[in-house]
This record gives sequence, C-alpha cells and structure tokens, in this order.
Amino acid sequence: MSDKKLRLRFKKTGRAVYISHLDLMRTMQRAFSRAEYELEYSKGFNPHPQISISLPLSVGMASLCEVMDFKLKEDTDLSLMPEKLTAQMPEGIEVTDAYEATRKASQLKWLEIEGVFEYDERDAQEMAEKLREFFSGEKIVIAKKTKRGMGEMDIRPAFKDLSFSVSGNDVLLHVYVSAQEPTLNPELLADALRQKNEEIAPDFAKFTRIEGFDAEMNIFR
Repeated sequence: MSDKKLRLRFKKTGRAVYISHLDLMRTMQRAFSRAEYELEYSKGFNPHPQISISLPLSVGMASLCEVMDFKLKEDTDLSLMPEKLTAQMPEGIEVTDAYEATRKASQLKWLEIEGVFEYDERDAQEMAEKLREFFSGEKIVIAKKTKRGMGEMDIRPAFKDLSFSVSGNDVLLHVYVSAQEPTLNPELLADALRQKNEEIAPDFAKFTRIEGFDAEMNIFR
C-alpha cells in the first residue's frame, strides 16, 4: 500500500464544461478503474475513494489548470498516467501532469481568469470604458447567497489587476481572483453589474481558469 498523496493537473474545456462536479468525480473514478489504477479508500464504516478537488468549477466554466489530489494502493510510474487517464476521459478532459504533492491545497491563493462579456447591441468600446470605471471603486458590495441565506460581500478586496480589452462586439477581461479565504467566483463580477449597474451588465458572460498561484504569485503545483 502506498501512502503518498499524489496530484493531477487537468484541463476541462469544450463540452466537458457542462459536466457537474459530482459527475466529474464519478468520471474520474471510472477513468482510474479503466486505466487499471486502484484508488486507495478511506477507513471506517463508510469507506470512499481518496480523491478530491479542492476548488470545484461552476457548471459552464472552463479551466486549463484544475488540480485533483488522490492516493493509490500501489506505487506506479506517474509519467505514464496523463496519457493513460486521458484515453479513458470524455471529450474535453485532458490530464496534463501527475506528480507527488508537496504543497497543501490550502496554499492555492489566486486564480488567473480570462473572461468574455458579450454585448449584442451595445458598443463594446463604450462598455469597456464604463466597466473600468465601475470596477475601480474602493468598495463593491453585493448581495450573495451563503450557507445561512442571503448576505453581503465586498468583492473589491478579492480581485486584483483587472483589465479590459475589446474584440469585435465582445469585451475581454483578465483578472486574478482570490481562490480561498475569501473565495471569489468570477461569475460574481457579472452579478455585481446586474445588481449595481444593469446598463453595463453583459448579455452573456463566460470565464476560463488559466493558472493557479500561491500568495507570493508563484505557480501552484
């Protein structure tokens, strides 16, 4: 039996963005089984596979940098794992690396995000200028659903280096959002506009995780 905590990095793009977190976990477990990797199980009355994703994606959001921790019953050649697992995955899920985890998942602090705000009829250049002005405010307090019901959150401290550019009728954004303590779902950026300034809220918004970083802005692995 191996007691090593191992880690995968994988991409979730295309049609796979519509796979829910629970279905993704089932997909991963099936892929391990079909690739002939035996996951370690927890002990106790209700044993379950030792596999976890610390920052689940919202349905519809893509990612190039997902991180999943797991344990195997036996040691294996991790260099072969990305290709073998990807071969068992549905379209849109690609394992890019497998290695022994040396850092705690709690050290993942910032997520680099790219997004698209689509405007069907409004001028994208004008929207970009107004978006820059809106998000430059010292406070952006919005209503947010919590485990205890509805609450308020000032999202301004939870993102940095937000920039906008224009591509056709779309406004492209680039930002770093807090991954943990607090966690800022980038979809709350669009929600803030719908709550505070409907005039510049996009008709549609989509986001992609590009990379994860620790508190010192080193790439998290």
